[in-house]
Amino acid sequence: MTDIAELDTPRLRLRPIVPGDAAFLLGLLNEPAFLRQIGDRGVRNHADAERYIANGPVVSYQRHGFGLLLIERKSDGAALGIAGLLKREHLDDVDLGYALSATACGQGYAGEAARTLLVHAGHALGLARLIAIVMPDNSASLRLLQRLGFVYERTLPAEPGQPALHLHGIALPA
Repeated sequence: MTDIAELDTPRLRLRPIVPGDAAFLLGLLNEPAFLRQIGDRGVRNHADAERYIANGPVVSYQRHGFGLLLIERKSDGAALGIAGLLKREHLDDVDLGYALSATACGQGYAGEAARTLLVHAGHALGLARLIAIVMPDNSASLRLLQRLGFVYERTLPAEPGQPALHLHGIALPA
């Protein structure tokens, strides 16, 4: 695996996702909020979770030098969610993504992780811009994106059987 930087905040460590995280991801990817706001990733068992890691984050690390990271609380090492930078084939810009387990929501962790990723994207990776795609009814993510400085740009065409998504963008300081 390509060396991917670990990122630290006062309360959190963001680190590459490894096969040992499969049990946590199995739970997270099947939480009702994840399924509703992000979508069904087809992860139904431990083997599916391991495949998701190998075919998603690990491939992204190798191809792009970035990807989704596991969010851990420093004080006890508890896994709280995932956050990272995603290069999606159908979008020109790199996408900021994040998802927290239900027990970690409402404590500022997503904002803390996202702010660190914005700095990393601009300074370490040299990106000039990031986007974020979000369902229009995901009020918590919309509020966070607004606090981070993202601005609504357009609605993406809906895929068959899927809801439309809103695309927000932000220019990053050099």
